[in-house]
Amino acid sequence: MSNERYSRQFFLGSDAQERIQNTVVGIMGLGGGGSHIVQQLAHIGFQYYVLCDPDRVEESNLNRMVGATERDMLVARHKVKVALRLIRGLQPKAIIEMYAKRWQEVPLPLRRCDLIFGCVDGLGNRRDLEATARRYLIPYIDIGLDVHQAGTEPPIMAGQVVLSMPGSLCMHCMGVIQEQALAQEGRRYGDAGLRPQVIWANGVLASTAVGIAIDLLTDWTRKLRNPVYLQYFGNEATVQPSPRLEFAAKTCKHYPVTNIGDPDL
Repeated sequence: MSNERYSRQFFLGSDAQERIQNTVVGIMGLGGGGSHIVQQLAHIGFQYYVLCDPDRVEESNLNRMVGATERDMLVARHKVKVALRLIRGLQPKAIIEMYAKRWQEVPLPLRRCDLIFGCVDGLGNRRDLEATARRYLIPYIDIGLDVHQAGTEPPIMAGQVVLSMPGSLCMHCMGVIQEQALAQEGRRYGDAGLRPQVIWANGVLASTAVGIAIDLLTDWTRKLRNPVYLQYFGNEATVQPSPRLEFAAKTCKHYPVTNIGDPDL
């Protein structure tokens, strides 16, 4: 592969491009946030992908899904095929596994990943994806966005980017996932309704997540040593560490590093 193509990434380290090109990356969910991540990883030079999303392109996706076109909407193209086309346009020799299914239906390919991005809806879904990553000692980066409106007040746009590392604090420890919120979600199961989403907020979260992934692979900042829980406040256009980290436990009790591999049946 041409050295000139990645010459502007030289500051990442002398062996950074080799690390990037040899990393197997999984992206679970290819809508608003996941499509941004796929695009950026392809530009950076990743060559191995595992993609999962059961959905097809609908008209409501066109306001935020990178790479999707009106033609994709008209033919109801699977989102994994849009992602495939996007990657191939930049990395024609990339090895891409794509599954137009929920990741739970095809869990085995996730084990081959060196890094997993979670761009899925629902706390329960994200909890299960993190648990799978933990069991196979795979770093997991989660992104999420919500827009809330109460009464006549302006809508509040908020999101987060979380790095969940094996042996370090999990999303339960950091307060990202809470039992009360999981219970509420369970009671609303099947009644998700409209979820407000916009491309610029998804872009901020996805770019932040990709930056964390590159730092994790190359250690170019030499600062990524602690749990990462960043909160995005769209109304103020800020991304900052969550204050919840100050009160989090020092060690994770939810996912002992001894609980690895296939669960005992």
